[in-house]
Amino acid sequence: MEIHNLSHLEGAMVYSIVNEKLRLECDSLDDLLSQLELDQQSFQHKLDEMGCYYDPVVNQLRQK
Repeated sequence: MEIHNLSHLEGAMVYSIVNEKLRLECDSLDDLLSQLELDQQSFQHKLDEMGCYYDPVVNQLRQK
């Protein structure tokens, strides 16, 4: 499943898809955003709505 339009997906789906891609395919958030052709600002807005942040140490999304 791809996430080209974040505003139409529930937070739990975004969280799951992003963490799976970070774990299996992408070495960083920048790699993920590039691969999925996502805008950083839109992605950050979605993370804020979800109450999440990106932790570069573990390369995963985390709950605040």
